[in-house]
Amino acid sequence: MNSVFFKNLGIIDFKEAWDVQESLLKSIIKKKRAGLKTKNYIIFCQHPHVYTLGKSGKAEHLLLSGQGLKNNDANFYKINRGGDITYHGPGQLVIYPILDLDNFFTDIHKYLRFLEEVVIMVLEKYNLRGFRIDNSTGVWLGNKKLGYNKICAMGVRASRWVTMHGLAFNVCVDLSYFNNIIPCGITDKGVTSLEKEVGKKIVFSDVEQLFKSYFQEVFNCKIVD
Repeated sequence: MNSVFFKNLGIIDFKEAWDVQESLLKSIIKKKRAGLKTKNYIIFCQHPHVYTLGKSGKAEHLLLSGQGLKNNDANFYKINRGGDITYHGPGQLVIYPILDLDNFFTDIHKYLRFLEEVVIMVLEKYNLRGFRIDNSTGVWLGNKKLGYNKICAMGVRASRWVTMHGLAFNVCVDLSYFNNIIPCGITDKGVTSLEKEVGKKIVFSDVEQLFKSYFQEVFNCKIVD
C-alpha cells in the first residue's frame, strides 16, 4: 500500500502554494530519473481571493478589469494546469495531490475519475447526490429540471506521470465571487457550495477528515500526517 504524506498549508497565497507544488514535483522527478523510490504527497489549503486561468482557458472569461480585481481584493494568475478559469477563496477546500502515478496507475482519466469519486462519497455523508457530466470534469449537483450546479472544480497537470494542481471543493465559500467569471468557460450551468445545499453551518475540518478517509479508500493508500 502506498503512503501519501499530508501537508495542511492553511490559508496561503496561491503563488506560494504553487511554488510548494513545483518543488515537490521536481524532487519526485529527480528521484525517478535516478531510479530511486519516490514519495507521494497531498496538500490541503485555502487561498485568499484569486482567479486562475488554465492553459486552454480564455482571458475573456474573467469579467473583471485590473481595477475590478483590486476592488474585489483578488489576484489573477495564468497557470500551467488544464482547464479554463476558476475562482479560489476562503471557505473552499483546495486539494493538491502530488502523486507519482507510477506508484498507482498511469492513466490521467482514471485519476480524475478517482478524485471525483472521493468528492461524491463526501457528499453522500451530507445526503447529497453528486454526479459527473459527460465531457465536463468535476462534480455536480442538481437535475435537468432545476439546473446543474458545480460544487467541485478540477484541473490537473502531470509531468513524467507526477501530478500537480488538483481540485477546489466549495464548502462554505462566498459564491458571489463566481459572478466575476464564466466558471470553467461554462455559460449554461451554475455554481454551489456544500453549506448552501445543506442549509446549515458546515464544520470545515469535518469535510477535510472525510476527504482524507475516502481518498485513502479510493486510492488504496495510507495518508501519513
